[in-house]
Amino acid sequence: MASLKALKGRIASVKSTQKITKAMKMVAAAKLRRAQLAAVAGRPYAERLESVVQSIASTVSVSDQTPRLLAGTGRDDRHLLVVCTSDRGLAGAFNSNIVRAARRTADALTAQGKTVTFYLVGRKGRAVIGRLYPRQIVHQYDTGAIKQVAFSDAQAIAAEIVERFDNGEFDIAHLFYAHFRSALVQEPVDQQLIPVVVPPKAAATGVSAGVEYEPDEEEILADLLPRNVAVQIYRALLENAASEQGSRMTAMDNATRNAGDMINRLTIQYNRTRQAAITTELVEIISGAEAL
Repeated sequence: MASLKALKGRIASVKSTQKITKAMKMVAAAKLRRAQLAAVAGRPYAERLESVVQSIASTVSVSDQTPRLLAGTGRDDRHLLVVCTSDRGLAGAFNSNIVRAARRTADALTAQGKTVTFYLVGRKGRAVIGRLYPRQIVHQYDTGAIKQVAFSDAQAIAAEIVERFDNGEFDIAHLFYAHFRSALVQEPVDQQLIPVVVPPKAAATGVSAGVEYEPDEEEILADLLPRNVAVQIYRALLENAASEQGSRMTAMDNATRNAGDMINRLTIQYNRTRQAAITTELVEIISGAEAL
């Protein structure tokens, strides 16, 4: 049985931890509001741009003039998985869910005989991916110095990925991030980033909406497709920022409650141990008095 001094020390330690987790919960809650507003505000533009690109792409017949970001390489042997995680932990299952989704895709592609490589955004994904696929990580984009997500960060990531695609390093790129729904729910997303996905119905019909493009569709797509890559990555970073804070707030709330429960259990154990010690001393005193 633990001594009274040891129990008292444990209670004090847990109380200190509870103060930290409570403070972290309050900080995450304060950051969550701003991150949530940014993520929600960024969705309509990203969704509309993707829809416009798909709409224009559905009217284009693939030829030598078609941008490679739309036409692709003609193969699907090499896949680049762009895995977006955070640089900090203590956020519940936020990072592990994203990495788990990327691992499932990587395992499925590898089983089909495909070549898989990883482009990591953030540090937390490297621990698991670096252990399982140590030679397949082509780059890690450090986001440690980023205090607030900016479009310029997404542009830098997009420019490097597009350059690698132009250099023939991969055929298809997948983007992994967490879609923010609420502080309790963040859903991992696997989105094909390159080449752009044309909806089957639109691709099958090939019917234009009676729109004439000036300049022609290929020139418009040549300008829109790289921007679409940057916008989709920017959306992923915004969604991740909100999901991280929501997950951290929930995790720290649970940790605070668990610390409270542990304090109660330790306090009961401390009181029982103290009462047993007092009872033992009283019995010894009474026994000594009766012996006299």
